[in-house]
Amino acid sequence: MIVLYHCVSARSFRPLWTLEELGAPYELRMLHFPPRALQRSYLEINPLGTVPYLIDGDTRMTESSAACQYLAQRCDPDNARGLAVRPDEPGYGAWLNWLHHGEATLTFPQTIVLRYGHFEPDERKLPQAAEDYAKWFIARLRGIDAVLAKHEFLCADRFTAADISVGYALMLAGEIGLLPRVPPAVAAYWERLQRREGYQRALAAQHDAALAQGVSTLTSPIHPPSTPSP
Repeated sequence: MIVLYHCVSARSFRPLWTLEELGAPYELRMLHFPPRALQRSYLEINPLGTVPYLIDGDTRMTESSAACQYLAQRCDPDNARGLAVRPDEPGYGAWLNWLHHGEATLTFPQTIVLRYGHFEPDERKLPQAAEDYAKWFIARLRGIDAVLAKHEFLCADRFTAADISVGYALMLAGEIGLLPRVPPAVAAYWERLQRREGYQRALAAQHDAALAQGVSTLTSPIHPPSTPSP
């Protein structure tokens, strides 16, 4: 049984969404955000204190986009769901690129916006830094916008794990007020992704698990509790 440690709407939403798209069995263990500050015992499980933390037998993973790639290949070896793009397919390079672009290029600048525009106490906020990195995020959507001008999805002319990776970055953008600034084709793409049953199931799964495990559904990287930064 795959085990996924998750905080509401954190990066770990990527592998959760992937699991739901695959229809794979898993156990979802919810944590208060940020777990390294609010659930110190979690450090004994994951010394980084971050999410996701995915366990599958002897496998341990902490990187959200890599976990999506792993699950798409591990849980669907025949690729019946189509979330992976095989090395012999023309879209393989694009798949890897967009899969990791979602985290390394798109989510990174948003973390700066979150910290210095939202999380830090007023005396430590850096509005200029937050705005500069917001502009960085918007600028890095240009490549995606160019693809979406001609295609419904990012690669292989189908929905893949790359769309999950980039889709989460857009989910986060919506929560921190950046979505009105994205190009129209990107905004329409995000609307399409939100209509997917797998996405809706992932939202319901985190909500139900949070309630069952005593974790606030309002406490997340987007709406953190009032605690000092770890």
